[in-house]
Amino acid sequence: MTMIKCCGMFSPEDIEAVNAAHPDFCGFVIDFPKSHRSVTREQARSLSSRLDAGIEPVGVFVDEAPEDVAAIAHDCPLFAVQLHGDEDEAYIAKLRSLTGARIVKAFKIRTPADLKAACASSADFVLLDNGQGTGKPFDWDLLEGFERPYFLAGGLTPETIPQAIARLHPYAVDISSGLETNGKKDPGKMLKAVRGARRD
Repeated sequence: MTMIKCCGMFSPEDIEAVNAAHPDFCGFVIDFPKSHRSVTREQARSLSSRLDAGIEPVGVFVDEAPEDVAAIAHDCPLFAVQLHGDEDEAYIAKLRSLTGARIVKAFKIRTPADLKAACASSADFVLLDNGQGTGKPFDWDLLEGFERPYFLAGGLTPETIPQAIARLHPYAVDISSGLETNGKKDPGKMLKAVRGARRD
């Protein structure tokens, strides 16, 4: 069964909605002020502590020092860390030596070469996206023959998640902006997204 990650939570009300919808993963964008969804490590710790059992917290980072990522992963604690910057193989190796959290590396998919790089990554999982929060899907035709388990992101909505799962069978779907109305998480959309991911 495809799992679902609801990402970009930044308020106690968001956590209430997450607990009601009960996705598999809940994502927090940590210490990245360019995003309106960014939270501090203290906020991430407080919010993640309110998650119901069975919902795994994931921290999203952009070019943070591996020592800082590992410290936050231990402090929250985080099930996984998701890397959205220019982190290379040396970075991933260093981070792995510092934390037992799962490592998810995001890749912008524009060409077959991008998928080749994703396939070769030493991260535990790869996340395939069109960019950093663009809200648009990439060309899914490029995924033909891609066999590695992956998180599918970019342009997903509660309405398109069932179609994406039926066509692509990803390990997980990752949705953030598609859960929002006027820049805030919409509990109704979150519930619909999770139900869409889990329908037969």
